[in-house]
Amino acid sequence: MTAALAVRTFSLTCLLALSLSVAGWIRPADAQVTAFVQAVAEGAAADRDIAEFYRSTGYAALWTGTDRTSAKRREALLRAIEEAPAHGLPAAAYDTAALKVGLRSVRSERDLGRLEVAMSKLFLTYARDVQTGVLTPAKVDAGIVREVPYRDRKGLLSAFSKSSPTGFLRALPPQNPEYVRLMKAKVEFERLVARGGWGPEVAASKLEPGQSGQAVVALRNRLIAMGYLKRTATTTYDERMRQAVGAFQAEHGLDVDGVVGPGTLAEINTGATTRLHQIIVAMERERWTNMPRGKRHILVNIPDFHAQVIDDGKVTFKTRAVVGSDVADQRTPEFSDMMEHMVINPTWNVPRSIAIKEYLPLLQRNPYAAGHLRIIDRRGRTVPRDVVDFRQFNERTFPFDLKQPPSDGNALGLVKFMFPNRYNIYLHDTPTKNLFGREARAFSHGCIRLGDPFDFAYTLLMPQTSDPVGLFQSQLATGRETIVELEEYIPVHLIYRTAIAPAKGRIQFRRDIYGRDARIWQALQSAGVSSGGVQG
Repeated sequence: MTAALAVRTFSLTCLLALSLSVAGWIRPADAQVTAFVQAVAEGAAADRDIAEFYRSTGYAALWTGTDRTSAKRREALLRAIEEAPAHGLPAAAYDTAALKVGLRSVRSERDLGRLEVAMSKLFLTYARDVQTGVLTPAKVDAGIVREVPYRDRKGLLSAFSKSSPTGFLRALPPQNPEYVRLMKAKVEFERLVARGGWGPEVAASKLEPGQSGQAVVALRNRLIAMGYLKRTATTTYDERMRQAVGAFQAEHGLDVDGVVGPGTLAEINTGATTRLHQIIVAMERERWTNMPRGKRHILVNIPDFHAQVIDDGKVTFKTRAVVGSDVADQRTPEFSDMMEHMVINPTWNVPRSIAIKEYLPLLQRNPYAAGHLRIIDRRGRTVPRDVVDFRQFNERTFPFDLKQPPSDGNALGLVKFMFPNRYNIYLHDTPTKNLFGREARAFSHGCIRLGDPFDFAYTLLMPQTSDPVGLFQSQLATGRETIVELEEYIPVHLIYRTAIAPAKGRIQFRRDIYGRDARIWQALQSAGVSSGGVQG
């Protein structure tokens, strides 16, 4: 018995599956490999995951079958791809036009086999993009050292083959409420940009309550357009405008004083298109962290300058934070890890980069400089300063470690919180409290300083003791370095979000303090992502 050739056609517009006219597909009994199977094997040969999947299924068709299940798979995939722009994905990357041509030109089993592989490749490309992001973070910025939770590609195909197609594809993007709210904000800002944004910028250097004139009118109109001020004809910077400015400042991480200084003015004048870009970047970042964050976890949003403890999705503790300076080798990296313990009355082991770049020049000029530090040799012995000529060493040959014993003036303060990692980043107290009063708090060498470290410690200890304050203070009173283990490790996520979509209220924005979001947006554009708007 011979098999008749079939013609399978496909309509993208109505999303119906290939219609097949078949007399029979069974090859002669002694044929070990049909033309379809051979074409699939050849087409998948360069992709190990796809090849292994089809070998595991005996080269059964996933997409090009004549059954209703195959039709539902095709329909679900193409619907998902049509919705790709809503996720800020590059629609052109999913070449459905070429696929359409291929579908309409099927004239043989080999054509059908090649089409089968093409659809699996399309599925895997879309699935990875929508689930874990279009970009590879570290290739965009060396400070984004996050391990993206990529899924096994063969496993994706296998799971999809056994699942409801529509339900499976809908479950691929991040399912957390933040991502859903960002998607909604993206739609709103696309409409806003299409309408021309918030109107003309405010031309001024500084505006204060009591002033009047054209700049105040421009500020008034901008605040009305942004939704911070009800319609009014006032030409004077009155109390209602002061309150509106204060609300804007609060929602943009600025000092709330009701005065439009240079920093506030820069944020007010930031266009809606730029804000839309921030939202799209935030969605990409959410895909990079598309994983369970932990029932209880610690979240540090670097450009927001705050650290939080989250329990069951709710913020149960929040404190101001100081993060790394915008200087090479001092910017706080982005990654996730597990907090294991805290160290009360810590010793500061000066990082080598700081020791050789900051302290070695001081010691070369004066061996008794930085007297709060101990000079330690390779055998762990304290070295008297008067027996060392520091001028004989350079950054490469300096043979000592520098340590600061526990004290009120210790650079780490009186407690540090450890999630051991290769980047030597941790959270800690600091004797330099004045920096927490600053609006922008990027001053550290990379670690995160906490404004309320004791209360943070009490919060972490609550699940394991009825008296967290007593436990902490009793160890603190000894003056000795003490490690307190956390009975349950806590996930720590160092993130970077300049667009924040809270459960209630307007979307909020923060400054791109390290320029990382700008680089991500450029990379997304290069990958084919478009905001589809005009500057406003």
